[in-house]
Amino acid sequence: MLYREMKKSGDQLSILGYGCMRLPQKKGSPGDGKIDEERATAQIRMAIDQGINYIDTAYMYHAGASEPFLAKALSDGYREKVYLATKLPYWLVENVEDMNNILNMQLKRLKTSKIDYYLVHGINKPGWDKVNAIGITDFLDRAKADGRIANAGFSFHGEEEAFPIIIDAYDWDCCQIQYNYLDENYQSGKKGMEYAASKDVGVIVMEPLRGGLLAQKPPEEVELIWDEAEEKHTPVEWALRWLWNHPEVTVVLSGMNNEDHITENLKIASKGYPGNLKESDLNLIKKAENKYRALMKVPCTGCYYCMPCPYGVDIPTCFETYNYKHMYGDSNWASLFYLIRLSGALEDNPPGLASQCQACGKCSEVCPQNIPIPDLLQDVTSEMETKTFNIKMWVIAKYNKFLQWKVRRSRSN
Repeated sequence: MLYREMKKSGDQLSILGYGCMRLPQKKGSPGDGKIDEERATAQIRMAIDQGINYIDTAYMYHAGASEPFLAKALSDGYREKVYLATKLPYWLVENVEDMNNILNMQLKRLKTSKIDYYLVHGINKPGWDKVNAIGITDFLDRAKADGRIANAGFSFHGEEEAFPIIIDAYDWDCCQIQYNYLDENYQSGKKGMEYAASKDVGVIVMEPLRGGLLAQKPPEEVELIWDEAEEKHTPVEWALRWLWNHPEVTVVLSGMNNEDHITENLKIASKGYPGNLKESDLNLIKKAENKYRALMKVPCTGCYYCMPCPYGVDIPTCFETYNYKHMYGDSNWASLFYLIRLSGALEDNPPGLASQCQACGKCSEVCPQNIPIPDLLQDVTSEMETKTFNIKMWVIAKYNKFLQWKVRRSRSN
């Protein structure tokens, strides 16, 4: 494992960090927070044993279950092997007392006396104005002074012009930004990353694979671009090595929930030196970026901040299927995937169709990507729920009932 220094603290952090927003889950609806604790614990300990020493979670991850789970996963001496990061949900606080209460609650949930990296979660300009007015900087100073936190930072989901304002407003130790080769000019972007580094503020990258999009088998048009490379890499390796090519990046977080993913990412991290890519490699990545942009319809990363929808829409899966149709040109597979995953007919579950949207707007208010979700769900409905959709859904439901009847009959015999 390679390590890079957090400038202000001097901490040597693994260049690959473990993100706990997408831990493996037990069977159930996506985003319901039901962690497969046995498997997730084994995965996290496997990663730590291989040199990962930065673990990232948040108060809200897995419907509040991530922090208590981590307390157990990091028992048996594993807590002492890592730098632990979690986040303050600023939208839940109205005063400094609220901040103190939440921090104290997190310390108890994590069963630790100190949080190594404490970040204000998902801040933007209006959010910063709110917490700054009620005393966030004094709160952070006192929490550092009394030993409850070691380092203070923020994760950012706002407009580019707000980023340097927040950076300059406090003596931050680190910041967490969304950054990948599709998001080089999105939110804080490259300019923000470089500005933070110029202030010795450590840069932690989230969404390096854009919610898994950059890890999938690429569309044929993108694969042809990768085939031009002198040295062949997997899609994941292209994405991660592009990030580690930047000397400004301290840690790249990966939401690893599969043992093979952990093994692959650890292998790639062994090559993650600054400047590890050649100019010809960077040119290929730029070509791939342009092609992805031409094919993609919705910039959704599958973060599930928009969930649960009050009307039952499975928003991330709707957009995943919609993007797949347009990126891969496989309308038959996309339609089948949409029908099986979202109709609920096959598994006898509540449906999560785009057509259930009532345009209440709650999803758009919390979307870090500022996606006009209700408008785009209308597009998904138009393309994915065609005239024959209800007939197919009815057939699948009847088939499912028939299978259930066969199972009951075999039991009675």
